Amino acid sequence: MYLPKIYEKFSTKFPEVFKDYEQLGQTCRKAGPLDQKSQDLIKLGIAVGANSRGAVMSHTRKALESGATREEITHAVLLSLTTTGFPNMIAAMGWVGDVLRESQSER
Repeated sequence: MYLPKIYEKFSTKFPEVFKDYEQLGQTCRKAGPLDQKSQDLIKLGIAVGANSRGAVMSHTRKALESGATREEITHAVLLSLTTTGFPNMIAAMGWVGDVLRESQSER
């Protein structure tokens, strides 16, 4: 799985914080009834709302890995239109498109 260099540097520089952060994420995922794919699509939507390029791309990759289709991922981003606005949604569509093209070329 692709990891940004800054993410890798952070995990090396602050190993205890990184370990605790990872554990918190796992604990949150196990705290409710949603399946992995639903969680990944929701986290993609949150990343779109935060207008975070890195998070959108990361959660797109995770959604693909958990079995989300290209159409489901695109729909999750489209749903952000009326909540986060057109500019934010269209930027996210571009970032998602980059990941989807990248994943298609890896096949």
